[in-house]
Amino acid sequence: MSTDQTIHEECGVFGVIAPEATDVASYCYYGLYALQHRGQEGCGIVVNDDGVFASHKDLGLVAEVFTTERLSKFPSGTMAVGHVRYGTTGGNNRNNCQPIEVNHRKGRMALCHNGNLSNAAELRSELEMAGAIFHTTSDTETIAYIITQERLRTPSIEEAVSAAMNTLDGAYSLVLMSPQKLICARDPYGFRPLCYGKTNDGLYVISSESCALRAVGADFIRDIEPGEIVVFSKNGIESRREHCNKKNKKLCVFEYIYFARPDSVIDGISVHASRLKAGRILAKEHPVDADIVIGAPDSGLDAALGFSRESGIPYGIGLIKNKYIGRTFISPGQGARIDGVRIKLSAVEETVRGKRVVLVDDSIVRGNTMGRVVKLLRDAGAVQVHIRISSPPFLHPCYYGTDIDSEEHLIACHHSVEEMAQMIGADSLGYLPVSALDVLAGGKNYCRACFCGDYPTSVPTDVRRDRFEQKLSERGKQ
Repeated sequence: MSTDQTIHEECGVFGVIAPEATDVASYCYYGLYALQHRGQEGCGIVVNDDGVFASHKDLGLVAEVFTTERLSKFPSGTMAVGHVRYGTTGGNNRNNCQPIEVNHRKGRMALCHNGNLSNAAELRSELEMAGAIFHTTSDTETIAYIITQERLRTPSIEEAVSAAMNTLDGAYSLVLMSPQKLICARDPYGFRPLCYGKTNDGLYVISSESCALRAVGADFIRDIEPGEIVVFSKNGIESRREHCNKKNKKLCVFEYIYFARPDSVIDGISVHASRLKAGRILAKEHPVDADIVIGAPDSGLDAALGFSRESGIPYGIGLIKNKYIGRTFISPGQGARIDGVRIKLSAVEETVRGKRVVLVDDSIVRGNTMGRVVKLLRDAGAVQVHIRISSPPFLHPCYYGTDIDSEEHLIACHHSVEEMAQMIGADSLGYLPVSALDVLAGGKNYCRACFCGDYPTSVPTDVRRDRFEQKLSERGKQ
């Protein structure tokens, strides 16, 4: 998935705690750089220098926001937390960048969050009625408020986090920093991944994905379990499990299909191996006579390789992605008559000219982008284009952090597979069957609500991303 009108990445969280003061900001920087695929709207880092917090956050990619000069302004410290953002609640502005920092009666706190609360609107309304004043439109601030309230009546920050988890519903992988502790927590369903590791120098590192542990020289230790709270401090590591096993595990299966980097291992399953399996299953379920198999950069490449190995059709590089387009890319204006897809993707004519091509991608949302990619391949000389999708059709919105908030524009909700193939200009179209998701996720302990509508939690009544940013004309006079 490489262009607009596609499913966007999740957020990424990162934390580090060192036995003595060091350049923890650089560890955070490299960790966030490795998690850049999970969020490209904005990023931030907070460093803990003996209880004093130094922070910087802004819109942009990690390398844009944290220049060498900017990083040099951070003090040495014993802890740091960082975040890369793609927001599914709240607009794209600097205030919504994380970490969220809070000064409260019992100290300071910096909080990073990956996921989406399904009861965010209700919780925010209750807090506002009680006098809370919000500075952002992100549900992360709601989590911060609740933890802060609980901190006033509990003996420790970890007790406050535990008490807050009794109120929160939905998806949340948290990394939280207090003046003396680094804490991570994963919701009882385990919707979003979270793990930790350790460097040879004795630094403990927390990350959304294991690929970022390796980026900073840390060895993977284990995944945080659903419902688990892990506390890192000068006294060692404490695991709290009072919220574990309260819910059936529901890891988002789309982590394996698209979100995660292929070199990550999530809950003991290799993302790369999972995508290879998806491609093999596609080849069995939807065989086709073709000359070449190609993948859509980047998340379709592994599944394409699996399709090739199973079918015996040669694998080739048929599409090249412009890797230098980030959030600053400006779509061409109407007057320019330039297709943005051709700027982001280029077909390798030597690979596809005169060939019957199988293109493997991870999903189709509206179909507009896929139609332009099919045309791109035909213009490069492909005589046939067969599309294979390594996920089932999207039929329902997601309330746990994935940017699917309406059935209105989902092409699969309104058209048959044959109709969709005709609309995008493909010779054939085949999706991964829902039954194959068990193979990808290593069992049935995963969330597949966007494909089947079987939601693990209650369904919110308002799922708009900008639900906290409505214009007066949209909500009536106040």
